[in-house]
Amino acid sequence: MRSPSRRFLKAAGVGVGTLVLFGVVTGLIPNALYVRMVPRTPLDYLFLVLTAGFLGAYTLQRTADERDDGKAATASTAIGFLAFGCPICNAFLLALFSSSALMTYLNPIRPLLGGVSVVLFAGLLYTRSRSPCETCEPERDGSTT
Repeated sequence: MRSPSRRFLKAAGVGVGTLVLFGVVTGLIPNALYVRMVPRTPLDYLFLVLTAGFLGAYTLQRTADERDDGKAATASTAIGFLAFGCPICNAFLLALFSSSALMTYLNPIRPLLGGVSVVLFAGLLYTRSRSPCETCEPERDGSTT
């Protein structure tokens, strides 16, 4: 089992890395590579910080025994990305839908998507914290008293 300090460093690296990467890619962190077409809002920054923080906490809770909750974390991250990302700057969405459809239908529900992402991540972290950790508990010899 890894030392707690390495786990905290890895979790902090994932959180900060997510914050910087997603912030640059979505234009929430101003940069010369990307120009955001939709104005930034405080909710965009809130959902960016929460998504990065939840990914860091999820990484901190990861144990050696692989649980089948990676899909929930991936879905929460993707929904969170849609919540703070620029809807008409997303090439994948733009290829599927027109920019007017994205601004008409996706842009108004972005705060709702952010809320769904936060609730999914919070539920995932809560259920992970409530489940027993086999590697954390002391070994039992199987004898009954």
